[in-house]
Amino acid sequence: TPVQIKEFGAINKIDFSPVAPYNYAVTASSRIHIYGRYSQEPIKTFSRFRDAAYCATYRDDGNLLVAGSEEGSIRLFDISGKAPLRQFDGHTKKAVHVAGFLSDKYRIFSGGDDYSSNLWDIPKGTEIISFSEHTDYVRCGCASKVNADVFITGSYDHTVKLFDARTKSSIMTIDHGQPVESVLLFPSGGLLVSAGGRYVKVWDVLKGGQLLVSLKNHHKTVTCLCLNSSGQRLLSGSLDRHVKIYSTTSYKVVHSFNYATSILSLALSPEDETIVVGMTNGVLNVKHRKPEERKEKSQQKRQPAYRTYMKGRTYMPKQEDFCVSKPAKRVLRKYDKLLKSFQSSKALDAVLEPPIRLHTPEVTVAVMQELHRRGTLRSALAGRDEKQINLLLTFVARRVIEPRFTPVLVTVADMITDIYHPVVGQSAIVDRQFLKLQEAIGKEIDYQEELLEVLGMMDTLFASFTKKRDTYLEDNQNNGLKKMIETNVN
Repeated sequence: TPVQIKEFGAINKIDFSPVAPYNYAVTASSRIHIYGRYSQEPIKTFSRFRDAAYCATYRDDGNLLVAGSEEGSIRLFDISGKAPLRQFDGHTKKAVHVAGFLSDKYRIFSGGDDYSSNLWDIPKGTEIISFSEHTDYVRCGCASKVNADVFITGSYDHTVKLFDARTKSSIMTIDHGQPVESVLLFPSGGLLVSAGGRYVKVWDVLKGGQLLVSLKNHHKTVTCLCLNSSGQRLLSGSLDRHVKIYSTTSYKVVHSFNYATSILSLALSPEDETIVVGMTNGVLNVKHRKPEERKEKSQQKRQPAYRTYMKGRTYMPKQEDFCVSKPAKRVLRKYDKLLKSFQSSKALDAVLEPPIRLHTPEVTVAVMQELHRRGTLRSALAGRDEKQINLLLTFVARRVIEPRFTPVLVTVADMITDIYHPVVGQSAIVDRQFLKLQEAIGKEIDYQEELLEVLGMMDTLFASFTKKRDTYLEDNQNNGLKKMIETNVN
């Protein structure tokens, strides 16, 4: 069951300490609260801000914390103290939304609403260099764990820039296409993830910023990203109240969490035991992984003797005995189980397998009819590749001419044509099957027209035969009456 904690304002950043006991810093309104893993009250608070605080981030050793602020200053805190150790001013009194440590632990990078990205020296408390290449607010950033001189910033000017402290300008610029809300670098330093608008995009840095994949699984702006400890799962939070979890091997959604309000920040504990989500209404949602129950080694029980299983097998019931028959367990077919669990597409795949499709086509058509009755046939037919479309069209073209299947398969053919009409011409195999379907339906229409003509002729013949027979009966009746009258007269 998730734990709900109410903060003073919208939660713009959550960051876990990289060292045990893995406390986490929550930035909301003008305060930074430090929470323990299972504490529902803050164990420490930093409140030396005149206005809103942003982006409180831990250093790799967990001893220092850096945060930006609305008044344009960057403050460095010692976890064991309360007052700031350092204050860096240089962002021309504009809000600083990005602050973090380089991997050498002695320098800080920052980004602000004055469009600049700066680098600061912690021991001296001075500015090292300032980059003014962005043309809009700088709202996110991260540092490379492989190279201590490289850091990345994302801006509302739709670009992500890689900076090197040894150069005077950016070393790479990537166009995301939307205002960038969050950036993330894989631990290896080879892949970069950017989030903005409804898109999460993965870029290959080693290939000069080549786009690998673009994910569009959210309905509103994606606001935050994070990775799990092994790098096998990528998490994204959005204003559509969902957290999507992707596999970093296939980049498909493997799980999803639903929350009550729009999500602004997201963090996962270093050993993947706790997920913390911050929302726009100031509520902090904390979920803990259920501890795995230890399996106790059960002692092996002695198996029953053979005579136990054979007991009563040879008993012959007497006349006064009442025999109780054991009801046979009904085993559902694979497609029935899938229909029962509302997995429409998989149920259709199950009945298109060769044993069912070739030997019992009535089962395949019955499942299609059931999906149409439920209103899910169109979604089950959509989203298929070339091989699956070819299989569907082959089945429909072969069976549509059978009268018992025609009403259902005409509907299926109509839906397939409607769904896949835009891709006609892209695959020779699919185009060939569409032509075969057209030919089969054309021949059937010709047969139907010929049958209708034959039926018309037969109706004419039957009508003429009936008329002649009635006349013949009337003549016979008239002749009989004349003979009777003549006989009576005589």
